[in-house]
Amino acid sequence: MSLKETKKLETNRYSLEITVDGEKFREAIKQAYKKNGKKINVPGFRKGKAPLHMVETYYGVEVFYEDALNLIYNDVVEEAINESGLKVIDDKMDFDLVSISKEDGVDFKISVTTYPEIEIGKYKGLKAEKPVVEVKAAEVTAELNAMADRNSRMVSVEDRAAKKGDTVVIDYEGFADGKAFDGGKAEAQSLELGSNTFIPGFEEQIIGKNIGEKFEINVTFPEEYGAKELAGKDAMFKITLHEIKVKELPAIDDEFAKDVSEFDTLKDLKADLKKKALERKQHAADEAVENALVQQIVDSIKGEIPEAMFENRMNACVEDFAYRLQSQGMNLDLYLQYTNSTIDDFKKSFRPQAEMQVKYRLALEKIVELEKIVADEKAIGEHYEELAKNYGVDVQKVKSAIPQDEIEKDIAVGKAIDLIKENAVLTEKSADAEKKTPAKKTATKTTAAKSTAKTTAAKKTTTAKKTTAKKTTAKKTADK
Repeated sequence: MSLKETKKLETNRYSLEITVDGEKFREAIKQAYKKNGKKINVPGFRKGKAPLHMVETYYGVEVFYEDALNLIYNDVVEEAINESGLKVIDDKMDFDLVSISKEDGVDFKISVTTYPEIEIGKYKGLKAEKPVVEVKAAEVTAELNAMADRNSRMVSVEDRAAKKGDTVVIDYEGFADGKAFDGGKAEAQSLELGSNTFIPGFEEQIIGKNIGEKFEINVTFPEEYGAKELAGKDAMFKITLHEIKVKELPAIDDEFAKDVSEFDTLKDLKADLKKKALERKQHAADEAVENALVQQIVDSIKGEIPEAMFENRMNACVEDFAYRLQSQGMNLDLYLQYTNSTIDDFKKSFRPQAEMQVKYRLALEKIVELEKIVADEKAIGEHYEELAKNYGVDVQKVKSAIPQDEIEKDIAVGKAIDLIKENAVLTEKSADAEKKTPAKKTATKTTAAKSTAKTTAAKKTTTAKKTTAKKTTAKKTADK
């Protein structure tokens, strides 16, 4: 392989002309023949038994050109990119075949998109406000009430009519224009009155009714109702009320603390809830400071960022969303049907997020470059262990899936965030925003650095697909 020429086409776009000598190409043809020759019929020979020169004589000398080029394409392109010193950011390489022959080999061009050359402004001595965090007693009480609600039980009541907040068990059947309609019938349906689960006016007309009572209610479907044949129509429902239930909350005391936690007293449970709430607020405050600091650097970026970077990031966001849907038992196609959206519109919805993430990463990587930040072996090992723990897989699987150089980049980016924070000028802002006092600088590493690393996790998964993508490109265009 020889990199014949590297030519800049436009900002962040280059053309590479690559040659493969005749000897290497002929060897690739032999490999293609060994791989695919068994499928070929030549008169006078058993299937797959004709020698290479006879196959070429019968079908043409170029019969294995495409297969041969695809066999060597990935390696020669990767070698050429490494030789060029370009940092390529996508796998969508335009392919142009210049010449191809068994004697002289192959000459082709690819055009690639490269990482942008950017400049950033000041990143030391940046200013930001950090909220003073506190947890009030009312917040702890609210959390206790939420815990009690989660540990409540439903009990039946029989001595009164239904009222707002009750859960009723009903049979119902709906009619429009005097006829029952599809989806308008159910038995033993639980419904919390006042939850606004059903169409407007439905739940309110159950209030005041008693167990065993049969009655009718009249409603009008909203104009924007999903089923078009019912939208805006008047409807009547026949109702039978079977049961009225109320939520019974447990007493919030020491026994409650024992039942819902590892603590023996309510006092200890409250202390733990306050501690955890404080940690959450502190974490949020740290992230807010990080975001405010890095945003200042992002805003200072100068340079043309390739559209491919935003496209890659949007695609990664879609892949990540689809993966999370899958873990919940749903697929993306079904989700798009439910939301009446197309895949293109859905992908575009990630555009603002993708632009911010790309710029955020570029800014931090520029600081890594300027400050010559590197990751040590200990940090690399710990990062792999953390990822393995988060994903619940063996660390060796993580190492095989994510190259070490990607881990090194993530660690370096985290260190860049630390550097920004360590050199920042922070002022504490009280809850009432009235007083501001200088805050002590801290070198505490928050999870925002990890967050930045995780932002590129999806990109790593697509990196593993690079070989396949390139092969497909060559296969589609080698017959030009």
